[in-house]
Amino acid sequence: MKPRILRGRIWMLRDSQGKRIDNVDTDMIFHNRYLYITDVKEMGKYAFSNLPGWEDFPQKAKPGDILIVGQNFGAGSSRQQAVDCFIALGIVAIVGESFGAIYKRNVINSGLPLIEAPGIFNTDLKTGDVIEINLETGEIFRDGNLIFKAKPMSKVALDIYDAGGIFEYGNKMS
Repeated sequence: MKPRILRGRIWMLRDSQGKRIDNVDTDMIFHNRYLYITDVKEMGKYAFSNLPGWEDFPQKAKPGDILIVGQNFGAGSSRQQAVDCFIALGIVAIVGESFGAIYKRNVINSGLPLIEAPGIFNTDLKTGDVIEINLETGEIFRDGNLIFKAKPMSKVALDIYDAGGIFEYGNKMS
């Protein structure tokens, strides 16, 4: 069983004025000009290459980081690279106000923890803070203090996470 409590430095997806960035589509996450790349390990360096102000994110992100995103994150296509680029960077979870339906399913199916946290941008969290997320309860802590209660991951999502993705989960079930 994989860890149920994840600890990492956060990235709050905000614009240059400090406002939450909503409606980030899969083309902003992983631009179509890089779709020829098939090696997942190479995809990380192109994450957010089409999102103004975030083009240098791959150079700043470190394995173990957590991404906190706005509403309707991952809208648009079913582009798997928009998930794989974060996995390649070592992002351990994506916490968001809300997600595009297909993107949400792709993240879960890839075994990357996804936490739905409507209102998370109403907290005083800022990029660089270190948080702990309890995947089973949805509780988010900073410095040992509960600062937010998100939706916990479902049992099926946790099972897929534990297995390492939907294909591995399916193999375990057969």
